[in-house]
Parts: sequence; structure tokens; C-alpha cells
Amino acid sequence: MTNDTPIAPRVPRATYRLQLRREFPFEAAERVVPYLAALGISHLYLSPILASRKGSVHGYDGVDFTHVDPEIGGEEGLASLVAAARRHGMGIIADIVPNHMAVGGADNRFWLDVLENGPSSRYAHFFDIDWKTPDPVLEGKVAAPFLGAPYGEALAGGEITLVFDPHMRRLCAAYYHHRFPLNPGDYGEILRGGDASLHALADRFDEARTPEAYKEARIELAREAGETLAAALEAASKPDVLHPLLERQNWRLAWWRTAGDEINWRRFFDITELAGLRVEDEEVFEAVHAEIFRLYEAGLIDGLRIDHVDGLADPAGYGRRLRERLDEIAARRPPEATPGPAIVWVEKILAHDESLAGDWAVDGTTGYEFMDAVSGLLHSPEGEEMFTDLWSEISGRYPDFASEELDARNEMLVRSFAGQLDAVAHAFHDLARLDLETRDVTYHAIRRALVALVAAFPAYRTYATAGAAPGADAPILERAVEAAKDMAAPGEAGIVDLLAGWISGIGVPDQEVRARAVTALQQLCAPVAAKSVEDTAFYRYGRLVSRCEVGSDPGRFAIAREAFHAQAMERAERFPHGLLATATHDHKRGEDLRARLAALSELPAEWADRVGTWLDLNKRHTRDAIDPADEYVFYQMLLGAWPFGLAPDDAEGVARLGARLVRWQEKALREAKLNSSWTEPDEAYETACRTFVEAATDVSKSSAFLASIHAFAEALAPAGAANGLVQSALRSTAPGVPDCYQGREFWDFSLVDPDNRDPVDYEAREAALADAAPIADLAASYRDGRVKQRVIARCLEARRALPELFAQGEYLPLAVRGPRAAHVVAFARRHSSSAAIVVTGRLLAAPLVGGDALVPRAEWWGETRIVLPNDLVDAEMSDALEGGRRGFGTEVPVAELLPTVPVGLWTMG
Repeated sequence: MTNDTPIAPRVPRATYRLQLRREFPFEAAERVVPYLAALGISHLYLSPILASRKGSVHGYDGVDFTHVDPEIGGEEGLASLVAAARRHGMGIIADIVPNHMAVGGADNRFWLDVLENGPSSRYAHFFDIDWKTPDPVLEGKVAAPFLGAPYGEALAGGEITLVFDPHMRRLCAAYYHHRFPLNPGDYGEILRGGDASLHALADRFDEARTPEAYKEARIELAREAGETLAAALEAASKPDVLHPLLERQNWRLAWWRTAGDEINWRRFFDITELAGLRVEDEEVFEAVHAEIFRLYEAGLIDGLRIDHVDGLADPAGYGRRLRERLDEIAARRPPEATPGPAIVWVEKILAHDESLAGDWAVDGTTGYEFMDAVSGLLHSPEGEEMFTDLWSEISGRYPDFASEELDARNEMLVRSFAGQLDAVAHAFHDLARLDLETRDVTYHAIRRALVALVAAFPAYRTYATAGAAPGADAPILERAVEAAKDMAAPGEAGIVDLLAGWISGIGVPDQEVRARAVTALQQLCAPVAAKSVEDTAFYRYGRLVSRCEVGSDPGRFAIAREAFHAQAMERAERFPHGLLATATHDHKRGEDLRARLAALSELPAEWADRVGTWLDLNKRHTRDAIDPADEYVFYQMLLGAWPFGLAPDDAEGVARLGARLVRWQEKALREAKLNSSWTEPDEAYETACRTFVEAATDVSKSSAFLASIHAFAEALAPAGAANGLVQSALRSTAPGVPDCYQGREFWDFSLVDPDNRDPVDYEAREAALADAAPIADLAASYRDGRVKQRVIARCLEARRALPELFAQGEYLPLAVRGPRAAHVVAFARRHSSSAAIVVTGRLLAAPLVGGDALVPRAEWWGETRIVLPNDLVDAEMSDALEGGRRGFGTEVPVAELLPTVPVGLWTMG
């Protein structure tokens, strides 16, 4: 590093999310650093970098938190990437996963040690295991529901065997790729059942009393591994011999279907191969973060994104502890690294009337609430009634999302979280029995009240601790309690009130018992919300799927401009450095697919006519075998994902799109859990749906339908592209840190993941960025995506030139007057002597549909004007997008400000 090497700013100017994997390691990321620096990015925002399961495509299945993942290049690769980033004045944000680790298989040494040694394992307290479950068969054991068939069937079929694992140097029960280490106390019996040559080694294991003695015996066992040992293990693998041996272990094998009902450890959502960690324990916290802290101290990372913070026992306490440790380390970072404090974002989904607490010591969320707000801003409320009626008529399902969500919550509690719900009920029942006044409140009554309360919960969770419940919990809990009391069994509404009091800390006979119960409840509420809402109800409710996105409430069809401004002002005041996202690795539909469908909200009558035509055209393909709701959502997805430049008679191109939609539809059907599911796929129905999609996207069979889809996609293209530019510009200029998801500087018509993790053509993006063509030329050829990249790059260049303005500046909504005032979003950013004015259009479908321009004609705008505050009147400002300068009077015609693209940015300072 030379003395003139720029240092990355502490507050990121803009981040760029990269999904690392074996096919895109640190080395590949390093190659795109110069391009990203030229685009205006200040920080690479990396998916998890610690060791994850082999072949992982996302990194959230970590197996070892002590080193950087060798599959993506290890620490050497990370260091090289960091050096390249530093040369361009860029920093590194790392995604970390403190909530869970991947288990099962044979690659998590911490979990394997727990299986081997049970409660006496040095890692037993790392995982959130209930060692004292009311179920006697699990007392002191770990439930291991990893079998693909019922236990008796798997045992009788010889699928469970004993093996010597040379990597672990241990005897294990093996079930395909899974390994379950045996209690060392059983080695002697197994070995003694084999050849006499193994008896001396059996004695060594029987006599071993220390870890060192066991280790030496295992080394000798590894030397003996061969035909003699194999024969002993084969003899011990006979079902009548193996079963009593398995029953003595520190784990209990079971069919995977038992997990929801009988598991005695916390999972990530309902995924049995992801086990919850107890980072609230100080030792666990330090162990889980030791490598991350070392990398931060070494200057290899500059900030963190915390995955699924709501899964933790105490998110607020975690945030404060994390901040304290990072601040303590910051002083020891090398001089070439960005000085602290580190930036920290939490992945947190907020309800539309919920705010992030201010005492977590974090810089904000990862931006789902912005993604919701900017999307809602682009939807017209005038289309809501007709879209609701059309959905209800075609699908026969609920017209409102709230009912769909309530059904999903109740189903998920019964299907996937019954065991965890039982544990919460037992914890509250323990509390009830400590007080004479509540000792007769039964376990089952408490469980019924909990079902109503969790089902009615309007947010992910509350944040009560052993001390008390924060004030912000009160309105959320109050809403949940009122709704739960309406659903409660006759005479049991009072039990809901009792639970609410305990959660709030009122009338508690024992604070320690209360803390355990409340924590268990809060760690149940979050995964139930995620699985019920995002992963179930979002796939059932198809009124307009552009509003069924992570962080959104599909019940809110549109969001008023005033609400968008209010959120931006609150963020500027409370979390000015929070992340702003419009696409993520978790999104359900590409940001420009959503933007195109948002334009439909302005054309409900035309949409209804088109759908009616398509339903008639495709009757011969559906043969009444397809749920009309599934068919209706398919039309939205096909229209939204139709690529620019794809002709309806391009058989190969349309077939490729159809293949992507088949993959999307399989996931959509299984997530919805109505006509199929992941746990019980309905092959006949899925085949019928696949056959329909393939027929509908077959040029030889559906030419009239495809021509109609193409014509409507072409008609919507300008309005959809305009919406895409608006959300990109607002993300780049509003309070907060804009995040660009990999490759989305071009148009994004991706479907649900993993479609959104396809390889990115960076060569095309580099060439486009180097092209100095005027923005008017790019607007004229908007279908190639270069105009979107240009808008992003120019906005980020403005942020580079005026960092304090965009990082700290106030947000001032500007008044708009005239006949099209409702179609304009305008605001100013001000800080000291610098300022910016941002103007965008919105709800532009009517003047753009059927044309080819990205902005309405001047006469459509008429006398629509923005009104400037006094201190900006007569200011000379630079046009960040088109170049040149202009003065601003008291009022400025919108037609003058948006001549070629529906966004404008002017700066001074």
C-alpha cells in the first residue's frame, strides 16, 4: 500500500452484494473490483465467508466458524480480494450467521461432538437443545430426525449400519451421508464381538477414563481399520444387535417427519439440517465470533450484516455486545484499514407500523422496508378494488391477505412447529404453577391460548428480556392480544391476558422462569412468521404478486407518496446509514419484474380483459386440471418475466423462458402447500402444471397466446422500465446506503431463487459503463439495460462528490402543484452549503403504454410544477444525469426536468 492509496469511507457510499460460491470464489470477485469501483461502489457486500457445507450456493449453512471457507478461496483468497479492493478505496462488508449452523451429514465437528458425548460435550451448551424435555425417551438425548423412512423400516432394511469413519477416527452409525458418532463407552462391546485380535483394543477402550486415553485408543483403532474391524462392525449392524446399541446413544434416530412434533432443539425455521445456536451465552458468543473479530482486527473486513437477528434470544443485547467488542477491537486495526466504528446492519423484517429499536447499537436494517415502500409507491390504489374482485372470482380464495395469513399461521404451528410450541407451553405452565392463583391454569389451556396469540401476531416478535419488556412491544402485543382473545376458546380469553401480563413482566412469580418462557415464545414467533407469511401465504395470495415480496404486506396494495416521504424522513433522523435494497439474494421476484407488474395496477380493466382471453385460449391445455389460482399467477409471472427482445415465434428462446417458469412453479406450488408441498409432493398435480406451462410456452401449440402475451409485454415495457429507473434512482438518493444486488444494474427479470443467482455477464456491463453515449441515446435503446446502469452510476458519482450530503443530509419533501401532481415524487437533500434536488415520475402507465418513450409528452404534464424552498430558489445546480447546469426558480415545470428519463438529480456544493 502506498501513502496515496485511498481509504474506504467508514459509512459506505454504496454496496454491491456478491453471492460467493465454488463457481464464483474470491478470485472471481477480485476480477470485477475495477468495474465496481468505476460504477461508484464503495464496499463489497459479501455473502457468508466462513466455512459452509461443501457445494453450498449461498453460505448460510455454515459448519465451522473458525476459518474462512476454503471452497471460495480461504483466507488467502480473501486477503487478495481485500488488497484489490483497498487499491480502489473500497471496503468489505461480511454477512455472518450467528443464529444457526448446518448439522446432519458429517462435517460439523461441534455437532458431532455433542452427538458423541451428549450433555457432557464441551459444545453441549453451544446448541439450543432441551436436555430435560418432558418426553422420557429424549431425556439427556438429542433428537436426530434425519432418516428418510420410519426408524423400524430403515433398521430392518439395513440402511443404518456401523462404520469406522477414518476422517473422524470414530465408530459411527451411518445413514447414507449422515454420521452419528457412538458413545466411546460402547466401543469395547462392539470390538469384543469381533475377532480375538480386537479384544486387547476393546480392553483399552473399556479402561480409558480421560480424553487423552480415548484419543490414543482411537489412533490405534485407525491402524486396525481393515477387514477384521469391518467384520466386527458388520456383525454389530444386524438389526437385533444394532437396535439396543442405538438406544443407548446420546442421540435418538427418527424419521424426518417426526421433527415438527418431537424435536428437542431449536431449528432455523423448520429446516432440520440447521440447528440454532445459543449466542446469548458469553462463551458461545466469543467462540462464534472469534474468527470474525480476528478478520476485523486484521483489516480484512470493515462491517457486518447480521443474518436473521430475530432468531436470537435477545437481539438488542446481542447488538450491544457486538458493538462493544467491535469498538474495543477498532483501535488495533492497521492504518490502511477504514477506522471504526464498524458499520453493522441487521436482517430484520419490520411490520409497516413497526420501527427498529434505537438501543440495539446497530446502523439499521438491510433495507426490506425500503423495498416495500418504493414498490408500494409505484402501485396505484385505484386498481385495488378491481384486482381484488378479479382474484377472488378466479381463485375462489380469500379476497384479503390477512385471512390467508391467519390460515397459514395456524397450519404452520400444527404442521411444522408443534414440538417447539409444546416446549413454550410447558415453560409457561411451569410459571403458572408457581402461583396459587394460577396453579389450576392447565397446560392445554395455555397451549390453546398460545396458538391464538402466535397466529394473531402482527410483527415478527417482541423483545422482552429477563429484566422487562421494552415500551415498543406494548402496541404490538396489545394488537395481538385483542385478536387472540377473539379467537380464544370460550372462557379462555383471560388466559391470553395472563400470558400477555407475563410477557410484559406483570404479576410474575419468578423472573428466571418467566425469562425462559418468554424467550422461547419469541424464538417461536419469528420462524412461524417467516414460514407462514413469506414462505406460505405469499405463494397463496396472487391478487398482484408484485406486492408479495419479502418485507411487504400484500394487504397494502399501494403506499401513498406521503408515507414514502415519512419513512425517508424517519430514516434520515434515526438510521441515516441503514441499507436500502430493491433486490436481494432472498427476493421472490426480480426488481424489474415487480416494476413491470406494478404498472398493471394502473390498468385493471385491460388486465382483466387479457386474462379472460388467456383463460379461454388455454382451456385446451389446462383441461380443468389446474387450479385457476395457479394459472392466474402464472400469467402474471410470464408477463413480468418476458425478456426484452424475445419474439413470440422464437421457439428456442420461449422454451428457455418456459423452463425457468417450470422451475419457479414447482417451488411456488410447494411453498403454497395447497396443491403440493415439499414434504408430500403431489406428482400428478405437479406434472399437470408442468405440462400446462410447457404447452403454453410452446410456439407450435400456443402461438396466439404467446403473441398476445408478447404484445402486452411490449405495451407495458416503457412503463415498467420507467418504474425500474424510478426505484433505482430513489434507492440511490434517499437517506441510507444504496445496495445493488449482483448484476441488477441491468434489467432484472429473475424469478425466485436460485434463478436470481445465475452468473452475471460482467464483460457486457464493463463495456456499457465505458460507453460515453448521451443518456438520451441510452433512453432510446432502453431495452438493453444500459440506461439503468447509467442512472445508477451517475447517482453514485454524485454521492462520491458530496458524501456528507447523502450520508448526513436532511430529507425535505417538495410540494408539487398542477394537474399531474400525484404522478411526481420530489424531495431535496440539504447539508451545510450543499444540496440536491431529486424529481421522479410515478404511475406513468397511462401516458406510456403503447409508446416507446420513458417519459410522458410535455403536454401531458401540463402545468405540473415542483415548488422549491426559499433557500434553493435561484440556485445554480449541476445536472448529475444529463450534464450541464441550470437555475431553479420558485416553481419549475416537471416537463422541463424530465425530458428523456423519468428521474432527475441536480446537486450543488
